[in-house]
Amino acid sequence: MRLLIDVGNTSLKAVLWENGQIQPCDINNISWQQITVVIYACVGRSELLKQLLAQAKTHNIDCFEATVSSELGGLRCAYQQVGNLGIDRWLALISGYTLYPNMAAIVVDAGTATTIDVLNNDGQHLGGWILPGLDLMTSSLTQNTQRVFDDANTPFANELGKNTPNGLKNGALVATMGAIEQARLHLKTKNSLLIFAGGYGQLLQGHFSQSIFDPMLVMKGLNYWYELAKKS
Repeated sequence: MRLLIDVGNTSLKAVLWENGQIQPCDINNISWQQITVVIYACVGRSELLKQLLAQAKTHNIDCFEATVSSELGGLRCAYQQVGNLGIDRWLALISGYTLYPNMAAIVVDAGTATTIDVLNNDGQHLGGWILPGLDLMTSSLTQNTQRVFDDANTPFANELGKNTPNGLKNGALVATMGAIEQARLHLKTKNSLLIFAGGYGQLLQGHFSQSIFDPMLVMKGLNYWYELAKKS
């Protein structure tokens, strides 16, 4: 059984992987005797991660940190300085490439930041963009302007705003949707798949056809990274 750990900008998430299936994991009650390997990715700092890795070490369990490489199992990174690409973006791309082979895709991870990455059907990452997440877009305006205000009860919607809160939130949504549409223009085929992940992934996915939402996209990428890295 593999323990997969993803340390993001705001939290640590962990799941168990066994026989191709993801299972929930209680990090306060891990059955270390059943764990064969720990695979982790780290965007932010985490004392909890250090504690988990120390516990794994006491049980003689190998730990592997996922890293970005110029090529992995046929997937090729667009960045010349591969270390500058966020590992969460690379893992999401690995998932898209593995789960939907030979398929051009736009991979969108909508969390604290919204990342948009373009992948052609030959496994070439063409590059991508980093946008403020929907909450960051709205909070940056409310914090830096005097007359723009938000309402916690106002949802994000693809419609014209008729008061300040929905003008603010709907503007953030359609700006993000517009960026996704622009990303599609960088692919030579119209037959592309939109893959969404992250806290606002399902909200965004609902506004696009030929799209899927996979809340475990990055976690799956951790497992596929490990399997592909072992072969290379």
